[in-house]
Amino acid sequence: MNRAATTTPQQRGDKRRAALLEALEEHLQGGSLESINIADISRRAGVTRSAFYFYFENKAVAVAALVETMYEAAFAATDVLVGEGDPRTRIESTIRQLFAAWDAHEHIFRAMLEARATSEAVRQMWDSDRLSFVPAVADMITAERAAGRAPDGPPATALATVLLELNDRALERLALGGTLSREEHVEAVVTVWLRTIYGRTDQ
Repeated sequence: MNRAATTTPQQRGDKRRAALLEALEEHLQGGSLESINIADISRRAGVTRSAFYFYFENKAVAVAALVETMYEAAFAATDVLVGEGDPRTRIESTIRQLFAAWDAHEHIFRAMLEARATSEAVRQMWDSDRLSFVPAVADMITAERAAGRAPDGPPATALATVLLELNDRALERLALGGTLSREEHVEAVVTVWLRTIYGRTDQ
């Protein structure tokens, strides 16, 4: 029995979906989301235009699927945050890993900003993904307070939510351009995290 005969419909579907996402990412490396059309994506993936719509409602939703790769890297950074060791080192390492994930997927992040501006579904997905990090950060803040290393203050969940929104905004500003360098963004975000959680930066 040849290998093709043993391939299930689900496996073939997974391969087509992966091929479409790979084609979209390749196009994004050379242009904006607005400049890419679905026919080009489908042609590069070796599938029909109708196959694209079978998996994705539109380009914005397809970009949202690509963003999951970035979130996997971000979750790995969160593991460092809730680990052991010097607080400043943990926080700075987390922020730097987050920015490194942006560096590796800058073209996807820029496309996501375009998609988020035009699709309510994508905006909701983006917010939901960001909020999924809140419990881990809130638990870290609670643990630091319980250990006497951080002072009491507003609810840990509220602080975690605002700090993650800060990260989001910093990456957005970096993508769109501004007066601060990448390193200045990193240092400023780390400082805000430390002062917010500990009331000082000399951890």
